[in-house]
Amino acid sequence: MTMNIILGGGIAGLSAAYEAKRLGFETVIFESSPTPGGLLNNFTVDGFRFDSAVHLSFAEEREVREVFDRSDYHRHEPEAVNWDTEQWLRHPVQNNLYPLQASEKVELISGLVNAPPSGDIRNYEDWLIQQYGEPIARRWPMVYTEKYWTLPANQLGTDWVGARVRRADLREVLQGAFSEDTPHGFYAKEMRYPKQGGYRSFIKPMIDEARVIANHEVVRIDVNNRHVYFANGEVTSFDRLISTLPLPELIALMDDVPDDIRQTAASLFATSVDLISVGFSKPNVSPTLWFYIYDRSILAARGYSPNWKSPDAAPEGCSSIQFEIYSSPARPLTHSIEDLKANTRDGIKKMGLADDADILFLHHKRLKYGNVVFDLGMEARRDRVKDYVESCGIALAGRFGEWAYLWSNQSMMSGINAARKIFSPAPPASVAP
Repeated sequence: MTMNIILGGGIAGLSAAYEAKRLGFETVIFESSPTPGGLLNNFTVDGFRFDSAVHLSFAEEREVREVFDRSDYHRHEPEAVNWDTEQWLRHPVQNNLYPLQASEKVELISGLVNAPPSGDIRNYEDWLIQQYGEPIARRWPMVYTEKYWTLPANQLGTDWVGARVRRADLREVLQGAFSEDTPHGFYAKEMRYPKQGGYRSFIKPMIDEARVIANHEVVRIDVNNRHVYFANGEVTSFDRLISTLPLPELIALMDDVPDDIRQTAASLFATSVDLISVGFSKPNVSPTLWFYIYDRSILAARGYSPNWKSPDAAPEGCSSIQFEIYSSPARPLTHSIEDLKANTRDGIKKMGLADDADILFLHHKRLKYGNVVFDLGMEARRDRVKDYVESCGIALAGRFGEWAYLWSNQSMMSGINAARKIFSPAPPASVAP
């Protein structure tokens, strides 16, 4: 018996099944993990709940809000701070120079004034210098780029930037140099988070309606005969197929792929994330909902506080922070788990957040996939691979299926659009007069 198959039970796979059902089609999701949810799953440690990396919603799409808004949620202003090397600065950092010495402000602002007004943008470093001037660019965003993307800025493209990076405005920079009274300057006015159950609660309505077969790892896809093979020996025939699997892994699973496509797919890579989740015996350890770390001596690129997102995430009188440490094939992880924990513990003390006596535990979890890396020329290589997969009649969805920088709302829309693409009725054939 053939069926309509979705590979991967993260938000994109779930939304594809959800939309297919709305269109009148039944689907089966095959998920390699014990439970669906993907990166939106969470875990608990000694009564503390942690998401798998920071998740907050600022979705505005009607389709997304119709699902997410079924959960009661907290509303948060997007306030964040930055740890420089010796002090905290509000976010965005270039708009909040007030605590710095006058000589530092002069150098940084002079660099912005003298930034090249135009010119060829060959890479992200060029973009940063043109946006901020060289002193600001090198002190903050270039440092963060290496910590988060695992590549220097001159090895990254710019197509991913969009609204994710705040552009510099001289008037805003001057105001923040003379006054502490500055707006948050973030790309969203409000962040939302479920009151109960973690970020996964937002997608529970789709989980409840989906037919998910868990613990099924795909080991081979026979496109010509429309068969999917699983590690447990099962084989399933399919009519329509949507894949949310990481694009390079999908190519490795498919039969009869041309060598040049295999080689191109193998050139695509993503970051991995080592999460160090920390429970504290005292409340309000984190200074804000989340924060960025520019200090190179601290391995983590950023941290967030689950109990800021919802008090439900920590026992009464306690608080929590999760730190994210990034690596990739371009910069492999060379530290042991104990080293990661020790560095995080030292960072907590250096940033003045807590003392050893306040720390109840440090927990480690590794995510194989964090973000796709936009190294130079990646988009053209990715598109060649995507075009090939789609020519085989396979629809792609999600952050790793489409190999794109998608937030959760965008990943959900990606799944919905994939379902619309392959399940919507075909237009009637034209009739020659």
